[in-house]
Amino acid sequence: MKDPEPLPDKLINAAQATANLLKLPANWLNCGPADLFRMGLPEGFVERLQTKVIGDCLVIHYVSRTDQIHFKLYASVDRGGYHVTDLRALNPTADELFMAAKWCTTQDVSEPFLYLLKEFLKAFEYENVAEKL
Repeated sequence: MKDPEPLPDKLINAAQATANLLKLPANWLNCGPADLFRMGLPEGFVERLQTKVIGDCLVIHYVSRTDQIHFKLYASVDRGGYHVTDLRALNPTADELFMAAKWCTTQDVSEPFLYLLKEFLKAFEYENVAEKL
């Protein structure tokens, strides 16, 4: 897989046109998660991508629910806010959160992050998952 930074000019232009059309924030499509890509995507990520072909020129790969849980757990601990709401909407099982939490610890190996991750899981009412880490 190619490094996500920088985004290709054609994609940036299309994203700007889409932002204008749909009244989205100018930076709605960005490379913010590029470091997660570089540190390593969850095992099986590529195989779980859900592909949709639209016409002759567009192929979209959607991130699976499993991987959304991984990314949203990391973002919830790291940034909070709407990521927590998104994670709740995914309604993850304890097993899914445990898998995601193990991956999160590969993205930030610091003791403070592990502490925050465990505290988040407890507050999210998954104390049993926090205890397994």
